[in-house]
Amino acid sequence: MTEPLARLILPADVAGDVITCDEGLSFWGGVDPETGVVIDAHHALHGQSLAHKIVLMPTSRGSCSGSGVLLELALNGHAPAALVFREEEEILTLGALIAHRMFEKSLAVLRLPPADYATLAAQQHARIAGTQLIMPESTLALHRTSATDLTLSVEDQATLAGEHGAPVALAMHVITTIAVAQGATRLRDITRGHIDGCIYAHPANLTFARAMAEMGARVGVPTTINAVSVDRAASAAPALAPNFRRAASALADAYVEMGARPTFTCAPYLLEDSPALGEDIGWSESNAVIFANTVLGARTAKHPDYLDLFIAMTGRAPETGVYLTEGRRPGRILEMDLPAPHDDALWPLIGWVAGRLSPDRIPLLTGLAEAAPSRDDLRAICAAFGTTSAAPMLHIAGITPESTLPPLPGADRIRIGAADLTQAWAQLNSGPAQVNLIALGSPHFSLEETRTFADLMEGRRVDPNMSVIITLGRDIYQQARTEGLVARLNTAGVRFHADLCWCSIVEPLFPPRSTTLMTNSGKYAHYAPGLSGRDVRFGSLADCAHAAVTGAVPSAHPLWLR
Repeated sequence: MTEPLARLILPADVAGDVITCDEGLSFWGGVDPETGVVIDAHHALHGQSLAHKIVLMPTSRGSCSGSGVLLELALNGHAPAALVFREEEEILTLGALIAHRMFEKSLAVLRLPPADYATLAAQQHARIAGTQLIMPESTLALHRTSATDLTLSVEDQATLAGEHGAPVALAMHVITTIAVAQGATRLRDITRGHIDGCIYAHPANLTFARAMAEMGARVGVPTTINAVSVDRAASAAPALAPNFRRAASALADAYVEMGARPTFTCAPYLLEDSPALGEDIGWSESNAVIFANTVLGARTAKHPDYLDLFIAMTGRAPETGVYLTEGRRPGRILEMDLPAPHDDALWPLIGWVAGRLSPDRIPLLTGLAEAAPSRDDLRAICAAFGTTSAAPMLHIAGITPESTLPPLPGADRIRIGAADLTQAWAQLNSGPAQVNLIALGSPHFSLEETRTFADLMEGRRVDPNMSVIITLGRDIYQQARTEGLVARLNTAGVRFHADLCWCSIVEPLFPPRSTTLMTNSGKYAHYAPGLSGRDVRFGSLADCAHAAVTGAVPSAHPLWLR
């Protein structure tokens, strides 16, 4: 058997102190894009700086937007000196590649076999020079990857050679570099794209988008756009700082200029033309990718920001991972002891725990079929799962379309019980019992959720000291208006913002005086402490409605967890 190679994916001559993450880290919501300090309150490295360090982690996890955070760090001089992975990784690799290829800001990216990774993790300092990793007691030769490791079609070769123009040549160069890093041997066609890098979380996203638009880049397949940072149709938009509003709108405009459809939603699977079972697509946005793979049975890797545009431009993606049936087989079986009774807070808790227990492989969850989870329950599982796992999908026995795929050889079993859910509930409920913001719609609210919340708030009124905000896609918002749901909830004191979502909302649309927020989203409960700086409470949608009226949440676990 051939020994795995120590791979040099992106070269740079660098040196630095070694810092090791025992678990993956999402740079989006987990690392401050201005300083490089870890802000994920649930991560072991919370409070430590990654700037100028040689950073080791098994692989990244969480949001596809981590590539944009890394690009911003590279542009402002606070990026790591090098990133070293033990497993396949593309989100941060892509950010480093864009920094190098488009902006001449270099950091090294390596992928090491487990034994070499462990040797480096034991060091305090290391250096990378040329194709060598130099440690105090040893030197490791690195294999430089290149596009020659791929079998490219005649059309791919022509694109790479620039015969179809500079923008798509750049796109193909990046795609082939990432494909080799992933171990792919060829590319495959995709039918549609979804762009995630359109949130104005930092200047790098606009810098990249404008550079591509000015080069003349255009998408080559039907492409939708994620939530943005401004509610472009609302009267609330002028409340934003003028410079921020202009930049956020310019970012959205750049992608529309490149041919993307202005859907502005992080839940593109709620649109009428959702992908079909077995369809090869090129999506970004972690919750959307996981839902598409898991529930719809479509096929897409969790493509990082910027690569999503390049895939949409070329209609080509690396043929690896979950694009292949073998790559969709579960590597761990999670046996769920389902509490009875329960409420809808159960589903995000299951997703969050499943991700924690299966951070690096696709799991099969058993024991949920009798509860017959709804589409929104499955959305909640997928979104929360994406915050704690790097896997781009999961299976649910008896529910999801590919749950009968045979587990991989050696797949182990772990039981999830009430104690696991109780611990997760405690970790997502770090705030006090008094709340003054209810944050709903992460991912974007569905029409069914809007109906449910309208019924929960019927005849009730939001506390005067409370803000209740729902974020949702513009298509769902228009349907909710037509049904009278928006008017009913407005009467109760609830506000709506279309186009943007909780991962992109900023003050003053995010109420500046709020100190503790409550959400029914496991995804936002995980990211909110780092993104917003607020304390967080998590609970069911009914709990959120009760807190909206009273300003208080129970301090104890829900009855079904006691």
